[in-house]
Amino acid sequence: MMEKKGFDTLKYLEAQSSEILRRVDNFNKLYLEFGGKICDDGHAARILPGYDPNTKVKMLQMVKEKAEIIFCVSAKDIEQGSINGNFELTYETMTLKTINDLKSFGLDVSAVVINRFSGEKRVLDFKRYLENIKVKTYLQKEIQGYPANVEIIVSEEGYGQNPYVETTKPLVIVIGAAPGSGKMSFCLSQLYHDSKRGINSGFAKFETFPIWDLPIDHPVNVGYEAATADIGDVNMVDPFHLKEYNVSAINYNRDIENFPILKSILRKLGNDVYNSPTDMGVSKTRQGIIDDFVVREAAKQEIIRRYFRYKKENFLGIVEKEVVDRAEKLMQKLGLSETNRRVVLAARKCCKECYAEEKGDAGICRSSAIQLQDGEIITGKNSPLLHAESSTIINALKYLALIPDDILLLPEEVVKGINEDKKRFINPSNPNLNVSEILIALSVSSTINPAAKKCMEKINLLAGCEMHTTHLPSKGDEDGLRNLGINITTDSETTSMLYLRRF
Repeated sequence: MMEKKGFDTLKYLEAQSSEILRRVDNFNKLYLEFGGKICDDGHAARILPGYDPNTKVKMLQMVKEKAEIIFCVSAKDIEQGSINGNFELTYETMTLKTINDLKSFGLDVSAVVINRFSGEKRVLDFKRYLENIKVKTYLQKEIQGYPANVEIIVSEEGYGQNPYVETTKPLVIVIGAAPGSGKMSFCLSQLYHDSKRGINSGFAKFETFPIWDLPIDHPVNVGYEAATADIGDVNMVDPFHLKEYNVSAINYNRDIENFPILKSILRKLGNDVYNSPTDMGVSKTRQGIIDDFVVREAAKQEIIRRYFRYKKENFLGIVEKEVVDRAEKLMQKLGLSETNRRVVLAARKCCKECYAEEKGDAGICRSSAIQLQDGEIITGKNSPLLHAESSTIINALKYLALIPDDILLLPEEVVKGINEDKKRFINPSNPNLNVSEILIALSVSSTINPAAKKCMEKINLLAGCEMHTTHLPSKGDEDGLRNLGINITTDSETTSMLYLRRF
């Protein structure tokens, strides 16, 4: 059974690219701030089934003759060694990854702009490296009083002290590593310099979410709040849009709160063309929705996944408890609970059964469950040879390839041999095989074992499947599952036993 489609990417691309080009026609040069991830936008793909994760890249390919790309990153994120939560990469690595990813699609980044610079050595080192690999790099210092002191900001002491980035195309796409990368600040700085040069430049924003012409309580828009609960974004009816046009439009708190200041800056730049933050947007996301029920249900599942992610990150000390509470309130708003995610119940039930079999040995009580595309749920548990996640993947592949349970994909002596070598040379305390290791072993085995080969031929069917574990996965498990495209959630070690008492 294939996943139901709720979104038409091609229909959306046509509407969105046309809107962007229409906006470009209003100026000699348009700086378009792109929100969210450019490549591999998993959130959009999960919440809008049918959305291609690289839709934004395809959009850029459609307008590439008129466009060039600038990448922004915060000096503070670089200096602090911050980690991007989506890919678990530093911001230097994230910058390089984005440049390389875009290059693989035939798109070049014209320059990197490092914002909020105040002399950080790590930033200077990174700038030298970028220039060594022939990437133009600019440093923009923090402006005193930004963003409130408009008189200083729009002056030679403010934007005037920033370097001017020469661009040659009428459309400048400004992307960033994360929220707070300084994309808007860069765009407005460029407008200031362009005005000094007599260039009629404009500014606009592109955000996939929230969708301005869907209701505020639509699960897709609530899903945006869940995705940004860690930075505190809240959806709001745009009061400026409502007052000006008597039309209810959905935006988020930061854009609405910052609009009066932004409007003052644009007015001082001679660019006062917007009556509301929604006016600035060029989003046509709703045009691509072809089945509202499907996207509603997908969005609800994404909200639950985000809740589990924050619980894990809170356990690891990455986010505060209020982030978890915020996500939980969003679930309650839509009448959702943890067990609305089917694999959660299945994994916990498997764990309870395992717990009973082992007479209370909590160390053995580690289980996981995966829901396949046909709705079938497959479980697996920890053993001396395999992690629970590895067992689940093997069981799922056997099911997909119609291989009987009693047929071994990997001879037991081979797995034991790998376990022994792992114990001696790599990880004495955890020698059983994680998902990354089991995939390599299966790949090797498939050259001589027809059953393993049949299973490996089905491995692409795991992409987009849902999985839950009753414990924190190891890095090898997480990496392997991410590479397979599986959406995983987890209970933490300290809570997994508590759930057993609820059955």
